[in-house]
Amino acid sequence: MPYKLPSAQGDDNIWCLVTELPRDVSVKYRYLICSVDPSSENVHVRRFETHIVPRQVPVCLDEEETPSTQQQQQPKIDTLGDIDGNIKLDKGWLTSETIFQFKFFDNPFMLKDRVKNRLLYVKITPMNLRINAESQNLSTLLEESLSNDTRENGIETSTAYSFIEVASLHNPNSTYEQQSQFGCPYYKDDFLFFNVTVAEPENVAYLVDLYTYSSRSKDDEPPYHLGYHYILPNFLKKSEGILELPVTCASKHRPLGMMRIEYLKVTPLLPTRCTLERSYIRYWNKRWTGLDVGHRGSGTSFKASDGNVIRENTIASLKKAVAHGADMVEFDVQLSKDLVPVIYHDFDIYVSLKRKTTFESNDMLELPMRELTLEQLRTLKVYHVVEGRNREARFFDDDLDEHQPFPQLVEALNQIDPHCGFNIEVKWSQKLKNGRMESELTFDSNLYVDCILRVVLEHAADRRIVFSCFDADICTMLRLKQNLYPVMFLTLGVTSRYPSYHDPRCNSIEMAVRNACATELLGIVAHTEDLLRDQTQVNLATEKGLIIFCWGDDNNCKDTIKHLKSLGIHAIIYDKMDIYSDKAVKESVFLVGARESQAALLQQIDIENRYEQTNQHEFMNSKQTGHSLEDAAAMPAGSSALSTTPSI
Repeated sequence: MPYKLPSAQGDDNIWCLVTELPRDVSVKYRYLICSVDPSSENVHVRRFETHIVPRQVPVCLDEEETPSTQQQQQPKIDTLGDIDGNIKLDKGWLTSETIFQFKFFDNPFMLKDRVKNRLLYVKITPMNLRINAESQNLSTLLEESLSNDTRENGIETSTAYSFIEVASLHNPNSTYEQQSQFGCPYYKDDFLFFNVTVAEPENVAYLVDLYTYSSRSKDDEPPYHLGYHYILPNFLKKSEGILELPVTCASKHRPLGMMRIEYLKVTPLLPTRCTLERSYIRYWNKRWTGLDVGHRGSGTSFKASDGNVIRENTIASLKKAVAHGADMVEFDVQLSKDLVPVIYHDFDIYVSLKRKTTFESNDMLELPMRELTLEQLRTLKVYHVVEGRNREARFFDDDLDEHQPFPQLVEALNQIDPHCGFNIEVKWSQKLKNGRMESELTFDSNLYVDCILRVVLEHAADRRIVFSCFDADICTMLRLKQNLYPVMFLTLGVTSRYPSYHDPRCNSIEMAVRNACATELLGIVAHTEDLLRDQTQVNLATEKGLIIFCWGDDNNCKDTIKHLKSLGIHAIIYDKMDIYSDKAVKESVFLVGARESQAALLQQIDIENRYEQTNQHEFMNSKQTGHSLEDAAAMPAGSSALSTTPSI
């Protein structure tokens, strides 16, 4: 086990670990911060180094070292997260633990007049409900489980194995921090969210304490305990929900008002396929700027007025974009009724009630796509919502396999050129600001995300993958369930073309940037309409080190694409790659990079082969002139082991 190394300078942050390593191979490693659940001994990764090239103990090239050489070597001290001045230390991923995110926004406190305008401080404390033999009953345990600063009886609480972090989007530098003794303030129109990591969610309750300052309090006086409420685990069975809870007065134990808390439960992806070998969760090569991304492959096909189009979100559409130089292709993924990830944009479809050869104004039925299995989607005559509402078929390609709608995600991963990157948008219905849902989804969100992730982790190989979603909670899930692929937050921003969402994080670029920083996402995918309204918003993202893509109908113009690239946008998502792309060579930037990496690798192999041949020639000459084997062993060694880590 690691141990702290005593220091003469009083520095107690130096740790040591003594271990045996093989002498003839290089050893790659990363540092991480982890915790061990004392009850199960499961290891949970809290933070880990995410450099593309990990640390490495080199191969020992000398046959033996003299004592004098060993004495001259100075011990090397590594700094967590810092490799040669490049600092990368990111959140871990869920292995066996669960995270509950409690969200306070849209001014969620409805209290009595005497306190309703006060600044409130919110604190959440996890409480262990596991009944031990010495515990009397549940009610006794709850009575003794108030926060340390509010209890009067001085009895130790039965705390749960947990970690609590809190972030406020009121803060321009939004990051998760440990909550203070009296919690975190909730400001008007703030978005405050707590991440609580627990090992046994079925045995943990959550005490929500509210504090405020008296109008007569002195400057050095702490806030007083205003009210509280317990959230029991049976309230949190679903993956997300809204809790309308009473606030009990802490002094008189009478109703004080109500509070609204929205929660998200994030469970681990099991069995996990993630390791510490590599991670691209916040990696972006500086050479990847102004990338061309094919929207739904070769473009939105049901808005086009000309007839020379390919059905969107099909294998044929994706391949056409690749053939015309797309660096990435963007497409939408959702689940069929039997939980198969398929590529399709709209939540609803129309199906024919008669044979495929007929098409009349009264023979179609609108259905949610989620209500049909993959086999039904493939065998029924299915029409796009535009075709169904206009009662006019647009495509007659039933005999062409690659033109069929609803290709499986795995088919795209296996059939599209591996050097083309994928921007996989996870479709998920959201609540609009008017309270209406985009579509009534019946899937559990954890199950939904897990089904998509399993396919990608199993079949993506070395393809460049970026996930995105308009739903901030789905982005959180995608980020916490795996550590390999980056996630970007799609935002509407300020727009006149689409209705606003209930979640304010999606309704402005500024809020999207703060959420992406707090959640440690790669970046945001902004609506071009909002970017063109205020182009300085690009700096909101780039100054925070975020990557920024953009989407929207405005992108379907050569001049606009050129202008967006000049602003420093990292990738532009647009239709008709064959018309709007100005690439001289129709190749993906990733293919060019792979070719350069291959050439560099071949050159390195050639150099080391020639070096080895030279050493062998010198060795034979020395043997012929009578040099001893000891002299030969002291000569420089041959080639070192080559890294097999894929280059990006």
